[in-house]
Amino acid sequence: MDIHEPIIVLDDILTLADDDFHPGHVCLVSGVGTGIGRAVALVCAVNGLTVLGLDVNKEQAGRTQSMARDLGSDIHFLPTDLGQDGDIEHAVQTAADMGQIKYLFNIAGIQHVDSVQDFPMHKYDQMQRLMLRAPFYLSKLSIPYMQASPDGCGVIGHMASVHSHITTKNKAVYNITKFGLRALSQSISAEGEGRIRSFTVSTGYVRTPLALNQIPYQAKQRGISQEEVVRDVMMGHSRVKEMMSPVEVANIFLFGISKHSRYLVGGDLLFDGGMVLTY
Repeated sequence: MDIHEPIIVLDDILTLADDDFHPGHVCLVSGVGTGIGRAVALVCAVNGLTVLGLDVNKEQAGRTQSMARDLGSDIHFLPTDLGQDGDIEHAVQTAADMGQIKYLFNIAGIQHVDSVQDFPMHKYDQMQRLMLRAPFYLSKLSIPYMQASPDGCGVIGHMASVHSHITTKNKAVYNITKFGLRALSQSISAEGEGRIRSFTVSTGYVRTPLALNQIPYQAKQRGISQEEVVRDVMMGHSRVKEMMSPVEVANIFLFGISKHSRYLVGGDLLFDGGMVLTY
């Protein structure tokens, strides 16, 4: 099955007039090597923010930087293992040295498909550390810098999923972490007094390597063809019968951090093609 991550061009990118979108304001983006993290970094850079991208994959992150240059923008990259506290601490300090930290996007994630009884505990630990502990620690370290900004404001966006609303079989740990990100977002917002906002974005299947690489595994697990996985499993309950593109998701994140979303405090932006609410 030949399904590729789509190319991002300027016409795809939402641009917003916002006085806070300027190079003096820094946004941290995890998972910039591919997919949604890459798209968020590009959208933020095109909108005039200083972007510090985090990833373990230097080669793919370099490609993201090249894509930014092609779009007339620039992205800074710091090799970062989100499983290491020292790397996380270094990343936030580096961002603070670049300007005023105003935005944080917790995007990085991985997937493992297995039943609860067969799920490897080392994979459980890896996913929990990457997809819940790292977002918590990045938030913990970034919030004081946001509070110290002239207006005392900042925004933290997290990549959730329809799997933060519903669960599907053989994805227990992914489900757990995505539900957890919604709880983290609401907790940050409860303490933020409307000045430190946090929100989640929940989508169905997006054309990223994370989703596309699941297709053969799902086919094997379920004993069906790869075509059936896409049609019947991934898009079966969606009223829109094609995957979202990463830049469509990134545009939602941009709206969420903008001046237009000041009432988005702990909320979840569900863009799922009708998977959750239109059974």
